[in-house]
Amino acid sequence: AGTIDELLYSAEYVFSNGNEKILLCERGIRTFEKAYRNTLDLNAVAILKEKSHLPVIVDPSHGVGIRRFVEPMALAGVMAGADGVIVEIHEEPEKAISDGQQSLTIEEANILYKNVRAILKAKRQLI
Repeated sequence: AGTIDELLYSAEYVFSNGNEKILLCERGIRTFEKAYRNTLDLNAVAILKEKSHLPVIVDPSHGVGIRRFVEPMALAGVMAGADGVIVEIHEEPEKAISDGQQSLTIEEANILYKNVRAILKAKRQLI
């Protein structure tokens, strides 16, 4: 996992070579904690939004690596200012070849989508 500045330098490098279709993705940092895969760094979302004009998305599937924590971390990412959320989805996560432990079912993804919309609506009313 790189630093915020390294992520921004990477985006600048890609941009300087002609690709203007860039978004930044927070998908977790490595820590010493073993209870979950990574730590989704929500501070990074707010700082990236402050330091860059680029869209920032969160990937809580990889950020925590545990299905039951994906939705709460996705919603927290939206509250932190993320412009979007990406998650792993599988019809039968327990049969997935990879990342099944962090994949949402289609039903769970639909619930997440509705909850993200509700959070965005509530957030707009607060601002």
